[in-house]
Parts: sequence; structure tokens; C-alpha cells
Amino acid sequence: REKDDKYRVRMPRFLMAKEDKEQRKSSDDVERSIFKIRKSNAEKIKKMEKEEKIFRETFMYDKEISVINTATAECSVPSKRRVDLPVTAGEQLDVIDVTEGSAVICRNSEGRYGYVLVEHLNFR
Repeated sequence: REKDDKYRVRMPRFLMAKEDKEQRKSSDDVERSIFKIRKSNAEKIKKMEKEEKIFRETFMYDKEISVINTATAECSVPSKRRVDLPVTAGEQLDVIDVTEGSAVICRNSEGRYGYVLVEHLNFR
């Protein structure tokens, strides 16, 4: 027996057959992990909807929100006013609308909206 165990080939988990993997996992673990993902997505969607509602009230924006372009922030800029969007260098932003001045309305990855000066953005 000892010799058989010693020379037995051990396969990494990713090379094992699916049936073997499924036997190791219990169905409870699978259901829990799926539930956690759905819960976090639901919270994220709820937060995004709240941010959009605040944006529409603050900017009196009644048009459909659509992404015109994407841009990367060249430098970190703190917000000076409530309507400005604070950005960090290298952050990916969605351009929503162009204004009359040198600012554009952008949305960051967290779903927050605000004005960002064009000179702080890099369009590719």
C-alpha cells in the first residue's frame, strides 16, 4: 500500500474531471456564492440609480443619458464646487454631454456625475 501511495500521480484541481470537482463542493456553497454576487450587483445597481437621480435633480438634465466618448484623466483634480467631479490620474471616465464652456459632463466608474474640464482629459 505504501508503495502505491508513493507513486500515485496527483492531479491539480484544474485538470480534474468536472464530476470530481462537483463531488468535493456541496450544493450549499455554490448557492451561497451565487447569492452574494447577486446581492452585491443589486446594491450596486441601486446606488447607480440613486446617483443618476441626484444628477438629474442637480443638473436639471432631462435628456437620455448616453455615453458619447470615453476619456482618461491626465491628472488628479479635487472638486471645487458641488457640481464638479473629483478625478484621479488615470481614471476612466464616460463623457455624457458637452457644455458650452470648456467643461464636459462625465461619469466615473462609481456612477457619480459632474463637470470635468477638457484640459484634464485625454481622449484616445
